[in-house]
Amino acid sequence: QRSVEFDQTDMEMKDYPAGEYFVQRNILDELGLDEVAQKGTWCSASRVKHTALSWVPVLGWLPQYSFRENAIGDLISGCSVGIMHLPQGMAYALLASLRPVFGLYTSLYPVLVYFLFGTSRHISIGTFAVISIMIGSVTERLGPDSDFIGNGTNGTESVNFDERDAYRVQIACSLTLLAGIFQLLLGVVRFGFVVTYLSEPLVRGYTTGSACHVCVSQLKYLFGITPARFTGPLSLIYTLVDICRLLPGTKVPELVVSLVALSVLIVVKEINACYRQKLPMPIPIELIVVIAATIITHFGGLTSKYSIDVVGEIPSGLKAPRVPDATLFSNVIGDAFAVAIVGYAINISLGKTFALKHGYKVDSNQELVALGLSNTVGSFFQCYAVTSSLSRSLVQESTGGKTQVAGVISSVIVLITILKIGALFEDLPKAVLSTIVFVNLKGMFKQFLDVPMLWKTNKVDLLVWLVTFTSTILLNLDLGLAVSVGFSMLTVIFRTQLPRYSILGHMPGTGLYLDTDTYKEEPEVKEGKVSAEPRGPSQGNGVSLRLTETSTNDPNKGQVNRAYQHDTTMSDSDSDAGCHTYDSISHVSHHSDKGKGRACGSGTHSIILDISATSFVDTVTVKTLKNVCVCQGPCVDVINLIITCVVEQLETAGFFSESIPKSRLFVTVHDAVLHILHKLGQTDFILVDCKGKLICEGCCYEQADHDVHPYVCLSI
Repeated sequence: QRSVEFDQTDMEMKDYPAGEYFVQRNILDELGLDEVAQKGTWCSASRVKHTALSWVPVLGWLPQYSFRENAIGDLISGCSVGIMHLPQGMAYALLASLRPVFGLYTSLYPVLVYFLFGTSRHISIGTFAVISIMIGSVTERLGPDSDFIGNGTNGTESVNFDERDAYRVQIACSLTLLAGIFQLLLGVVRFGFVVTYLSEPLVRGYTTGSACHVCVSQLKYLFGITPARFTGPLSLIYTLVDICRLLPGTKVPELVVSLVALSVLIVVKEINACYRQKLPMPIPIELIVVIAATIITHFGGLTSKYSIDVVGEIPSGLKAPRVPDATLFSNVIGDAFAVAIVGYAINISLGKTFALKHGYKVDSNQELVALGLSNTVGSFFQCYAVTSSLSRSLVQESTGGKTQVAGVISSVIVLITILKIGALFEDLPKAVLSTIVFVNLKGMFKQFLDVPMLWKTNKVDLLVWLVTFTSTILLNLDLGLAVSVGFSMLTVIFRTQLPRYSILGHMPGTGLYLDTDTYKEEPEVKEGKVSAEPRGPSQGNGVSLRLTETSTNDPNKGQVNRAYQHDTTMSDSDSDAGCHTYDSISHVSHHSDKGKGRACGSGTHSIILDISATSFVDTVTVKTLKNVCVCQGPCVDVINLIITCVVEQLETAGFFSESIPKSRLFVTVHDAVLHILHKLGQTDFILVDCKGKLICEGCCYEQADHDVHPYVCLSI
């Protein structure tokens, strides 16, 4: 193979306007690429160090921490988030059907673990409404009030709340440990891509449906009523109906407390949103409302006068670690896997959002490990499952947080509260905590705006969103998630069952090969035929690459690959499979009408398969490609493959041999075309642009004794 050479004088004589470029190189096949690019593997101490730092990221960034640039922002951000952790931790613990103090524990230990192993700088790990309600559905199912009814002092039956709450903590810790183990295992085997099966419409539809579950579960605190507990499909509907039935028995004092707290929270949060650019930090209205409600309830005697339901005893100090009850694993394994996947999906979506905004990378596999360790370690300290919170993460980022040092500072605030201040919140009304949950659902309810947007942009994604939301509402969180994932995967399967191929044509004067159905006006791209364009006497003898003769009746972009069908002859023998493959390719080339590729009749001598977009090959694919490449017949002389992503897989599968060397693989379509022309005896060439203007000139093509044969280029 000869390349065209120019001296410096020739290059200076050419005028190349801005926006154009000229590339001069040899034709590259796979072997040539390995040599030029110096393909190889290296092992060094730096790689070992990189691996260690990837497993414990804090060792990489903490020694380089800049106090001058980051300390002030992390301090303000940490204090702001810590203040939010206190009311949200106690409020979300009620969603998990646990006592508020366990929400404070969950806001402490997992945050410290994530500081060591997480890769996101801005997300706030801790309690979250969706995960809390998922935990609560399990604790209430396995630890219902009916299992703890005993005889009261007056001979009446009453619920032993202490025993019930202790058992529910065991359930929550066991579920959290199992969910953490799932996340750890998936992270260790580099299975972070599993979240790709939870598309953004699915996650947003699921969280919106979960927000409806959260909302309904908190209505009992707002109205001071006690609805019956329902399980299984349609339980949300039954609960809502029962709440409506009990509304005449609403406790007016609790409703007044709820409305006042809700009004104050909404107004001040809107002020924070409107003046977020001017305020140094958001007004901590949630903490202010909690403190004010506690003081008013305590000194006003509201508990004794109006029987307002309050938080109750909050023990001071930290509890010793305890191993979760492994005997409960069999009862919570399905719920644990759902919590693991949903928690990770929420976490990685938020993490990647902030990483994209601030220009750093979040490792999806390491996030699985970090979240798994947070849950696993936390379960020994009576914490329940965690993930990142949108509201706290936004505050952490907007108040100047630069690293996870902000998370450590927030943990210090929570620790001080648990050790010294927690007991002061015993008279806090549960209705106030429920209003905090309500106002923090605003972001998830705004996701209803996805419906009109998806209607305009992608109706398949809209269908996934609607099916996910509906199944979550009607079938509950666990079964709804399973149905949603199944439906989402079906949409992918259906859309990949009829892959399309395109016949490519060369655009003169470039190395571009375009779909002949899409680009058929200018330049005039005609299917699959190379013709020699004679040059004038002053130009010498030579040709430019032109495509002639095209027609198509298919209005679609690309053609449905009818040859992509299962055939039992593929497994009979290599020779049978080879004949079948050859017939399929011939059929592909002319399946629709006379103008669509005439493989045999037009004397096609070469087929170029551009499968550079292929991400993997299986054994059937390798066998088919091997039979295609060794197929020799009157219509096909040589088949060249354009593959960039699956060379190693082909090597492992034993694809290459003496009859199929790596020299059959080319870097680009144009390399393959030039290789074919070279085999026809045309050793050099000229290039002209679309208007016929000479770009560069080498020696002339050597005229072959026969007409130039056509080739067919397929993009699959």
